[in-house]
Amino acid sequence: METVFKKLEEEIVSGKDIVVPDFLKDWLKKPKLNFIGNNWCESNSKKVFANINPATEEDLSWIVMSDKVDVEHSIQVAREAFSKGDWSKLSQLERAERVKKLGDLILEHRAPLAILESLDTGKPIFETFDGDIPRAASNFHFFADFAKEEEILQFKNGHDEHAAFREPLGVVALITPWNLPLYLETWKIAPALMMGNSIVLKPSELTPLTASYFAELTLKAGLPPGVFNVVHGFGEKAAGEFLVSDPGIDAISFTGETSTGRAIMRSAAVGPTRVSFELGGKGATIIFDDADLELAVQETLRAGFRNQGQICLATPRVFVQEKLYSKFRDLFVARAKEIKVGNPLNYSTRMGSLIGREHLEKVMRYVCRVESPMKLLTGGDRPREIKRGAYLAPTVIENVPLQHAMSCEEIFGPVVTLYSFKDETEVIKEVNSTQYGLSASIWTSDVERAHRVSKAIHAGLVWVNCWFARDLRVPFGGQKRSGVGREGGKHSLDFFSEWKSVCVRRKD
Repeated sequence: METVFKKLEEEIVSGKDIVVPDFLKDWLKKPKLNFIGNNWCESNSKKVFANINPATEEDLSWIVMSDKVDVEHSIQVAREAFSKGDWSKLSQLERAERVKKLGDLILEHRAPLAILESLDTGKPIFETFDGDIPRAASNFHFFADFAKEEEILQFKNGHDEHAAFREPLGVVALITPWNLPLYLETWKIAPALMMGNSIVLKPSELTPLTASYFAELTLKAGLPPGVFNVVHGFGEKAAGEFLVSDPGIDAISFTGETSTGRAIMRSAAVGPTRVSFELGGKGATIIFDDADLELAVQETLRAGFRNQGQICLATPRVFVQEKLYSKFRDLFVARAKEIKVGNPLNYSTRMGSLIGREHLEKVMRYVCRVESPMKLLTGGDRPREIKRGAYLAPTVIENVPLQHAMSCEEIFGPVVTLYSFKDETEVIKEVNSTQYGLSASIWTSDVERAHRVSKAIHAGLVWVNCWFARDLRVPFGGQKRSGVGREGGKHSLDFFSEWKSVCVRRKD
């Protein structure tokens, strides 16, 4: 298969429309079963649901619909693997070997994973092939190296010798969203595995394919039975709810919208269960009049329209200082009109479809509320040349009141609203006016102002003269209603483990 994968990689970057290879077509024809105890399992309900390609609105595959029996079975198998198996008892070094192998396998299978992710989400393959899949692999490589370097804490205090070390937490539930499926799954899976836990993953019902493909890779990597499990299905009053409300779960890591996070928190109270939530965002870009205009336009386009605006870290609110506003607006709109929207399976495409018709209708309910003095500068509808699929052209709107739903609520689509401002005090107040506090970007050549404004913004992550730059060691998460807890580096290891302190008193 190595030769097949290399040939497929060359085809992807050729810029031609990609034809799904026969081996993937055959894989898609088989119903996607639950993966429990290293076995593929039919659901107890015997029901399946259709997985839809949002760009063509055609069926991709059939997915089993899990019920409470399936969820309980997966938790029981995971608990047995944790209590009786070897994984939780291995050293960090021993676990790191297999965790790193998972990253290697993802890179080896980069081409088929990228194609499946684009089919499942509607996003352009240049994003999945160049971004999402390599980032997923890097999560395993990073945590394998980072976690094994941690040392036992040792201190002396008189005759007492103190030591502290991590222990595995137990059985953890991972609930992941549809916008960055494999990448956000691995962001949780890698540290959970390194800490010695057993996992039950519930991927989004809208994007289940790469989770199933990844499960096959865990077999190749030699993960013991029951350490990694996947249950497919829906959330509310279904597999997701059964999973997070089960007292056999020791921790829940969730990424998704804020309202779902609140529901999960209520369900998790039966434990009480440890929770980590990365929730919604309504990020802002602030562009001061001394900014590098060309670079600010380029990166703000990415921040508004990458993945069709379906990124929690997107900055759909753009605040531009008065002196620069007209120049920025005109250049930004002109460049937005140039974005190539089309077939996700063409490497030259820069915007694909939204996740589905239902989500497109939700986004359009915001766009349809444009009225005077608001002005639609570009977009607002499906590109004329595209006849089907959940497509929306890059949309830019100005003069939107700060109290309007488009300014306050998370649209999660390719909709950017522009605002002008006079000074720092005004823009800080406007940026902080929403219930969210996940991310923001600042564009200025004044270093002191950059630090001053960064501290004043209520957000967990602030970029200066860039966007979407990441270091996996730093804490990641939001303020206000954008999250609970932090992920990344030590913070992920803390969440997925327990510290134990031991004191020994010497007689001498």
